[in-house]
Amino acid sequence: MKTASTYTEFHPRWHRTRISTYWWMGRWAYLKFILRELSSVFVACFVVVTLLQLQALNRGPVQYAEFQRWLQKPSVIALNGISFLFVLFHAVTWFNLAPRALVVRIGGKRIPDIAIAAANYVAWLVLSAAIAWLMIV
Repeated sequence: MKTASTYTEFHPRWHRTRISTYWWMGRWAYLKFILRELSSVFVACFVVVTLLQLQALNRGPVQYAEFQRWLQKPSVIALNGISFLFVLFHAVTWFNLAPRALVVRIGGKRIPDIAIAAANYVAWLVLSAAIAWLMIV
């Protein structure tokens, strides 16, 4: 009589469906998720460039002028352009996800998802306009 713990040389293999490395390209929702995660790298790139700019500004006009010349290189312009697009994508996708993460109830009733997303977009627009106004004036 065999027991369950008896070793057998010819153990059957389990059937496992092979999953492609590019599984995330099969559906828009998966691709959007991966792109949003990838966009974090470009958000970090924006932060590093901003910190370098502040450091150059702190070191004086000569260092800041040198930093400005560095920013005018085509490779840096291309990187900043790509970073800007990814930052926009990151912001839009997270603002659209906010109603799922933040459930607000007033008087026992849930606020519609569109109201929460719209509040994020309005705040973004107001802050962007305020920063643009400060830079222009």
